[in-house]
Amino acid sequence: MFIEPNIRDGSGGWIEVICGSMFSGKTEELIRRLKRVRIANLEARIFKPAMDTRYHKENIVSHDEQSIHSTPIIDSSLILSLTEGVHVAGIDEAQFFDHEIVSVCETLANRGVRVIVAGLDMDYTGKPFGPMPALLSIADYVTKLHAICMQCGSIAQYSYRKTDDGGQLMIGQQEHYEPRCRKCFHRSA
Repeated sequence: MFIEPNIRDGSGGWIEVICGSMFSGKTEELIRRLKRVRIANLEARIFKPAMDTRYHKENIVSHDEQSIHSTPIIDSSLILSLTEGVHVAGIDEAQFFDHEIVSVCETLANRGVRVIVAGLDMDYTGKPFGPMPALLSIADYVTKLHAICMQCGSIAQYSYRKTDDGGQLMIGQQEHYEPRCRKCFHRSA
């Protein structure tokens, strides 16, 4: 269970990473934490990769249709100039950002900003995805979420791609991916 520290106590910023497979609730958890930030009357800015337009061009939207406004970003370094004076920076789908996102998050935390990052820790082949391994290694707090395996009902930590379309960066939904447990994922590989 994640216990939120107090950003107003003067102890500086930190990095929280929410990771897991597709359909594990990463974006839902990010939105939940950001809504608590708003309840606390803290200033926040939220970002997502501009390439992710699955549900909405600007909003971050979870699979269960919860949403929160965000700023689509092409280059992660832009986040630094857009977070002046904020207490909290939220970042969704971090695996799609360039590797500069790691130093951006570290710079923000060193400025005293609470950084909440959500993303896939593994790609559809079960390999570490983009900048996520580096983000996990510098995080102060890590929350690993699991989905339910669509084959057997066990705890799922893999995102199985049901189609042969595209390379590593294929943004999709349930028609393209399903969560699978270790046994079912490797049985299909």
